[in-house]
Amino acid sequence: MYLDQAKKAEIFEKYGKTATDTGSVESQVALFTYRIKHLTEHLKNNHKDHVTARSLTMMVGRRRKLLKYLYNKDINRYRELIKSLGLRK
Repeated sequence: MYLDQAKKAEIFEKYGKTATDTGSVESQVALFTYRIKHLTEHLKNNHKDHVTARSLTMMVGRRRKLLKYLYNKDINRYRELIKSLGLRK
């Protein structure tokens, strides 16, 4: 499987406050970003997989809502997260 417990813990440790911090906005956005990148690569090879395409669209929407929340809550944390994940150019 592409996303095991060790990889999740690594993402949460890097972007969250601790390795078990699964609820912070930063860690959730980082996890969504990792999953979105994986699904994007999958869809490049399997362009007729409509269920995965819909899931990808929904995941991007969830990430966008979390980023909007963080933008309204604390602009500095938002800018740091965007820069570290490389989402905007």
